[in-house]
Amino acid sequence: MEDITDRSKSDDEDGFSMARSFPDGTSCRTVSFRAVEYLRQTRFGGDGRRAEIFFLSQRIIPERYLRNMKTFTVEDQIRMLESHVCIVGMGGLGGAVVEILARLGVGALTLIDGDQFEESNLNRQILATPQRIGLSKTKAAQIRIQEINPSLHVQEHAVYLNADNARQFIKSADVVVDCLDNLKTRFILEKAAKAAVIPLVSAAIAGSFGQITVVFPEDPGLERIYGPEHQTPVKGAETSLGALPHTAMLLASLECSEVVKILLKRGVLLRNQLLVVDLMSNSIETFSV
Repeated sequence: MEDITDRSKSDDEDGFSMARSFPDGTSCRTVSFRAVEYLRQTRFGGDGRRAEIFFLSQRIIPERYLRNMKTFTVEDQIRMLESHVCIVGMGGLGGAVVEILARLGVGALTLIDGDQFEESNLNRQILATPQRIGLSKTKAAQIRIQEINPSLHVQEHAVYLNADNARQFIKSADVVVDCLDNLKTRFILEKAAKAAVIPLVSAAIAGSFGQITVVFPEDPGLERIYGPEHQTPVKGAETSLGALPHTAMLLASLECSEVVKILLKRGVLLRNQLLVVDLMSNSIETFSV
């Protein structure tokens, strides 16, 4: 049910916040998107993220985050807004990761992908539409984030990740998310993340199968899954099994779950573990790696 209060709102003396209540009946104060936008322009020099953090620090919850509360604390939401996540690959996994992290309120997002949309992307890539065929995937992702929440900081790099640019693009991130479909580039990304001392969340899909792991700088990492780097092919099983939309959405959700746990420093991570999903047999298993 979308309406979570009795809708009896009263303006607070500050002229911004409103009296609300959570579904369990406990009271809170919230602030609308328009109020955040007003402060963004008048007090924070166009920086909406600072405006959202300001309200949260006063225990006033931007309405867009009301449903995040109770699972998240106000301090958790501030931490998310202060965080920076880099997403590499804007395809089936990456587009969905962007959508989820933007709605969660991750404050800064760096997007990396040199590809453009083509018709074969329409089956699974949430950012792909017929009107966007030929458009840069990172540009489409940037536009989508701004549609969801213009307060968030976005950097988009319409280039392919390689050994020369990887460290530069990811160096200021708190977490890097691997949404690639190229095994060779996965290893490049892992090396850069380890060198920059940044945790990596890595997922892959093929047909109805998916897998996800978390690699910290001191962990053995992807070699335990794919074997020695020099022996891995460029592409994995996706070339023979295809890529289905529901598999991509599920694994993207799992990647975002791991990102949240890393940022908030709580929960059980898939570190040194590989979670494998087979949706045709309803099988979900976790292996030590």
